[in-house]
Amino acid sequence: MKLNRHQKILELIKLYPINTQEELLLKLRAEGYTVTQSTVSRDIKSLRLQKALLGDGNYRYIAPEGKQSEKKSGFSGILTSSVVSAEAAVNLVVVKTYSGMAGAACAAIDSIDFAGVVGSLAGDDTIFIACKDNDSAKDFVLQLNKLL
Repeated sequence: MKLNRHQKILELIKLYPINTQEELLLKLRAEGYTVTQSTVSRDIKSLRLQKALLGDGNYRYIAPEGKQSEKKSGFSGILTSSVVSAEAAVNLVVVKTYSGMAGAACAAIDSIDFAGVVGSLAGDDTIFIACKDNDSAKDFVLQLNKLL
């Protein structure tokens, strides 16, 4: 949910000259997101949005260059250095990692916010991922393998 909201924020600030948290809050609510001002404030900080001066003297939020690709490559790096295998078992996915690496890999997976994933649980070297259905589990394994 958080990643979807972050993607929507990045989309909105490209489409509209949003210059206040309140404007962003209203746009998100219009898009169907239930958010508070404090959530928007945390999202702005997390995305490292900046205000840029426009030619007409007004300001607008902008995203720093390369932020999303850096974030994705960071998660990909964690996954490639920790995941050994992933296998779908009905609507569950079992991800095997090197010893002690499941927590970091699980956090990276959660941050990427794959479609169809309901939740995850990490142990020492194993992650269980619950998906909405069998097809979602298979799709998740395919997407994860592409990142690896």
